[in-house]
Amino acid sequence: MDEVLQQIADYVTETKIDSDEAFATARLCLMDSLGCAMLALNFPECTKLLGPVVPGTTVPNGCRVPGTDYVIDPVQGAFNIGTLIRWLDYNDTWLAAEWGHPSDNIGGLLAVADTLPNFTVRDLLEAIIKTYEIQGILALSNSFNRIGFDHVILVKIATAAVVTKMLGGDNRQVANALSQAFIDTGPLRTYRHAPNTGSRKSWAAGDATRRGVQLAMMTMEGEMGYPQALTAKTWGFDDCMLPVSLSQALGSYVVENILFKVSFPAEFHAQTAVECAIKLHPEVNNRWDDIEKISLETHESALRIIDKSGPLKNPADRDHCIQYMIAIGLLRGALEADDYEDKPAGDPHIDRLREKMVLKESKNYSQDYLDPEKRSIANALTIQFNDGSQTERVEVEYPLGHRRRREEARPHLFDKARHNFETQFSPAQVEDMLTLFQDSERLDSIPVKTLIRFLEP
Repeated sequence: MDEVLQQIADYVTETKIDSDEAFATARLCLMDSLGCAMLALNFPECTKLLGPVVPGTTVPNGCRVPGTDYVIDPVQGAFNIGTLIRWLDYNDTWLAAEWGHPSDNIGGLLAVADTLPNFTVRDLLEAIIKTYEIQGILALSNSFNRIGFDHVILVKIATAAVVTKMLGGDNRQVANALSQAFIDTGPLRTYRHAPNTGSRKSWAAGDATRRGVQLAMMTMEGEMGYPQALTAKTWGFDDCMLPVSLSQALGSYVVENILFKVSFPAEFHAQTAVECAIKLHPEVNNRWDDIEKISLETHESALRIIDKSGPLKNPADRDHCIQYMIAIGLLRGALEADDYEDKPAGDPHIDRLREKMVLKESKNYSQDYLDPEKRSIANALTIQFNDGSQTERVEVEYPLGHRRRREEARPHLFDKARHNFETQFSPAQVEDMLTLFQDSERLDSIPVKTLIRFLEP
């Protein structure tokens, strides 16, 4: 068996997670992801994709899709839940050589866990920690985006491995499922970049976690694996795509360092830029015609992913444009999911401000972005006026969702969850859910099936 496949299989089947910080953060990840999913139910472009493959079908002993009446098979359930979590680009984030959203895996984990009678939330939290770790550590040194592949390949890999274990798979079966996931490779990033940015980027992760569940289930039915899926000469992943490696041992590093989108739904490389813009809002409000130039110092990854000029065609285009997000922050002193929709985007001030923006890479920011001791996502904003005056230079190195600001962020994460849950549930239901997530001992002890009942419409 290829060394990387064996290392991951050993981690999934043999490593016991004993980090209190990891479990505490995983609880926040679960709550935050469920809240993001509930908020997404307000968007018809998302909900039109949900439900069973055959409309009206209900699967006996299937999984429930939170916030809906659907009871479907866990493969399609993984797509439904994963798509809901990811739709608004509001779930947690991991930034490294590869980018991604480890909470995308929760769609597959929840769908399968809801079909396992004795699977507790504590078991689910350990599964979350391990999918985060697999996806995140692979992302540290393997840049799929540089060869044009989308990061959701890592969702498929992590989901396949951990779900196989959830279903009772042994070490060899986990490795077999992993080999299948790597051989699948992944989709191109075409739909994430201009001029083709589109809504597939909002359901691609749901698709990946769905495929991970399917491969795990096929493996548990006896489907063979491919021991040299990575290293086979000519035909292996390493030769065809890129040589895959693990840059450090697998533990609980990723979940402990995960980045939460606390304040606003913005692609994570722009989070601190929007925070800078909101801080400058009182100083520039109603002075739009006086602005000569808006200068942003940023990091290389932001320039590569979300630096966009020209027309923005849809919400998927807008929420991956750093200039658009900064303009909204300056104009309104806030940024919400609805701000990417067509009607708010019609404000002519947005494009006028975008045209005045000049972006420049800070080598220090790019270096600190990759520094394992810092992992900053820094941006700095300065606004020059026609009369020669300018604002102060506003710099934010670490977004509110960063590990270095975790305690500061915790109450805001509960506020975010409350707001998101309130879009679907009664005040009493919301209080019950938030009370549950504040009682870790009770939360951990209940079956996942019971947790899903808190999310029934």
